[in-house]
Amino acid sequence: MRWMRALAAVGAGAAAVAVRDLTQRHHALLRNFPVIGHGRYLLERIGPELRQYIVTSNDEERPFSRDQRRWVYTSSKGENNYFGFGTDNDVEHTDGHVVVKHRTFADVTPPSHPLVGEEAWLPAAKVVGAARGRRLAYRPDSVVNISGMSFGSLSGPAVEALNRGAALAGCTHNTGEGGISPHHRHGGDLVFQIGTAYFGCRDEQGRFDLDRLVDLVAGAPVRAIEVKLSQGAKPGLGGLLPAAKITEEIAAIRGIPMGRDCVSPSRHAEFADVDSMLDWIERIADATGLPVGIKAAVGEMSFWDELVQQMADTDRGVDFVTIDGGEGGTGAAPLVFSDAVALPWRLGFSQVYRRFAEAGLTDQVSFVGSGKLGLPANALVAFALGADSVSVGREAMLAIGCIQAQKCHTDHCPTGVATQNTWLAGGLDPTLKSVRAARYIATLRRDLLKVSEAVGVLHPSLLTPDDIDLLHGLESATPLREVYGYERGWALPSAADRAAIVELMAPTAPTGEVARPSDTATA
Repeated sequence: MRWMRALAAVGAGAAAVAVRDLTQRHHALLRNFPVIGHGRYLLERIGPELRQYIVTSNDEERPFSRDQRRWVYTSSKGENNYFGFGTDNDVEHTDGHVVVKHRTFADVTPPSHPLVGEEAWLPAAKVVGAARGRRLAYRPDSVVNISGMSFGSLSGPAVEALNRGAALAGCTHNTGEGGISPHHRHGGDLVFQIGTAYFGCRDEQGRFDLDRLVDLVAGAPVRAIEVKLSQGAKPGLGGLLPAAKITEEIAAIRGIPMGRDCVSPSRHAEFADVDSMLDWIERIADATGLPVGIKAAVGEMSFWDELVQQMADTDRGVDFVTIDGGEGGTGAAPLVFSDAVALPWRLGFSQVYRRFAEAGLTDQVSFVGSGKLGLPANALVAFALGADSVSVGREAMLAIGCIQAQKCHTDHCPTGVATQNTWLAGGLDPTLKSVRAARYIATLRRDLLKVSEAVGVLHPSLLTPDDIDLLHGLESATPLREVYGYERGWALPSAADRAAIVELMAPTAPTGEVARPSDTATA
């Protein structure tokens, strides 16, 4: 009898659904195929998960393939991140595949043990702010740092995990444009990002307030200030934090009201051209003593032409330039902006770097790469094209638990990374995840160091555009220098900076495990 009652209940429920489907007018599919039509919508809803875990191959998925995610996950956990049986990339038929050209004979002999290098100190080759005499110029302790992701966009536990991880890894943590929160104060050095809404350094009317900025950075471990002009996730668009994600804590930190969408304008109110921007940057640098740089995705090039011209002709300038690629994506954006606005990183960065190089200004600026550069091959290309460091965003999110569910814009991130839902965020343990973030960064630095040693140099900043080729199937290979129109000698730090970084790295230079030569080896 229980079974019959259960079947009757199921039948009654199906009949009710059928009646509703037949009488509604919004979905023709359900009117034509009542009840069973819902199966189509169910499959559509779980389609991303089916493709992610069942349908796609190891290298098909985007923005990060299964192999790429596996490398981040295993690295962050301290597990074996090697791959067996050879590459499953279609090297033979892929146009643009990256090949690093190792050297047969070199003064540097890389160690073979898989964990050697994770403990290595890998500082930047340039002292940020030194060229312009900033009072608080500094040499970054790490060539890999955490990119700007705001509290509000990320949960409090996620920000705390990243900051604790930055402290463990000895790298800097960019605040994103959402201001400095208590979650940013767990030991990690900060790069304070100023966006168009001036969160954290604005007055009651939302205008920029220099005095508040000075007080803010004086009371936090801020090493540099980054003025965000645009970013690859939503280039030229500005930003939006939906009202549903705004908590009282976020409102207090940003200085915004509750119950309304928080809009970051697409343009700054404090300057309207390169000339006024440089005046403003110099005021900030003078008042704080900190290096000040800009972050931008690359679109039309007249801005960069004028910036280079102004820096060449005047005594004003930026201390660092962060170039974000159009493939960047920690923020949610309309599809057309994600897909079709801003140049990809390699093309955008090379065009900007080339302008500074032609004007002889590359030694005055530290170049930072951002936009899917948290994978070893991509980062190596960045250094070979002239980047002095890379900032990692989504890869750091993967390290602390992100599963690429692509629900960042919904406030329903299942792993508690990109949400303000207290239940979901509560599942993320910042202490545990901070260790994973630090391990990931240490492993990426290790791989950069190992490959640099295979090429015969002590530091990734000493790679040149001739050390990496892009394949054209099985037909030919072209060095980066030729692909992006670099002259010989470009992409390297100055002779003084090269000598300094070699001296810094020399005490820990690898010797490898080399057997003693036989008696006839030198005969």
